[in-house]
Amino acid sequence: MIVVAGTIVIDPANLGAAKEAIDALQDATRSEEGNISYEFWLSLTEPGALHVFEEWADEDALNLHMGTDHMAAFLTAAAGFGITATELNRYDVSDKTRFM
Repeated sequence: MIVVAGTIVIDPANLGAAKEAIDALQDATRSEEGNISYEFWLSLTEPGALHVFEEWADEDALNLHMGTDHMAAFLTAAAGFGITATELNRYDVSDKTRFM
């Protein structure tokens, strides 16, 4: 399994446009084969910080996702969000078990 997690910081004034683009991206992505989870949420402490968490079955699923029309549309829209920082990390996970 592959996990992608991190933070994208945008101009808080653009949260409405970001939410619209993220909602469309999440809806389309969650129906992709090989997607296990795909989430964005707002930081409770840092204005404009969007946390990202994705789980993918394998490399092929992640690569297919990166080439989709809905990902391209999101990246085009994101150019207008006033992004000031991005840190997304990839983790190759060998096992997942419930912690709590």
